Amino acid sequence: MNRKKINRRERKTIIQYIVLVILALLFFVPLLWLLLASINPNANPTITMPKQFSLGNFAQVFTNPDNLRGFLNSFIIAGVTSVTVVVLALLASYPLSRYELRGKGKFLYAIIFMTSLPVNAILVPVFRMFINLGLQDNLLSLALFMAATNMPYGIWMTKNFMDAVPVSLEEAARVDGANSIQVLKNVIIPLMKPGILTVLIYVFTGAWGNFFTPFILLQSTQKYPAAVRIYQYFNDGGIIEYGKLAAYSVVYMLPCIMLYAFAQKFMSQGFALSGGDKG
Repeated sequence: MNRKKINRRERKTIIQYIVLVILALLFFVPLLWLLLASINPNANPTITMPKQFSLGNFAQVFTNPDNLRGFLNSFIIAGVTSVTVVVLALLASYPLSRYELRGKGKFLYAIIFMTSLPVNAILVPVFRMFINLGLQDNLLSLALFMAATNMPYGIWMTKNFMDAVPVSLEEAARVDGANSIQVLKNVIIPLMKPGILTVLIYVFTGAWGNFFTPFILLQSTQKYPAAVRIYQYFNDGGIIEYGKLAAYSVVYMLPCIMLYAFAQKFMSQGFALSGGDKG
């Protein structure tokens, strides 16, 4: 009987590994094509080793001023969006985490509901509102709108991370005369850096990769972010410049990869709360 259980467990483990390998291949194969095509001057849709390696595709990406402007626009949009969400989510999450407020449960359920609303479904009335208020074709207005659409999820995540900070540490700071802002700045925020970085990365990557919202709310091509400018490699005749498209995509991925690498050392530390409220 035990032998049968072991065999069944082994078969289940093998199946799980097979599924994981298949999923890994589904992610690895497109990435492999991307890397090979970016250094291939004669790239095509198939995965082929280049006969000669060349950085000409990357040179074209970096020497094009429109591309550099697009990356700068993306940094402005994603940076303003993520910082705005993190700051406002911290301020909104503090009373939700620390105080017993009337209707707090309903408010949190409303936040969960708002995270499920598709942003693309409201872009037509939002576009009309932007025109009436004179906000269209403006990077700051676009970033603030994207921050508003990310606020529900940002508040929900930040509130859960803030719940992990012991209240006793806050009470000790209040005994020393600290007010709510000082407690939030000097006690809570340093202890929830991994949570803050998680929210920041989630919002930044979402804003960095957002195509549809900037495409609708921006009209000037010089204000297009990198996610929209990628269309330049798709010609009207159906001809695709695969090598340049791959090089552009590799460069486009680098900021998010670097952000994950930078945040990894903080996120791997956890909240470091064990024993923090003792003594």
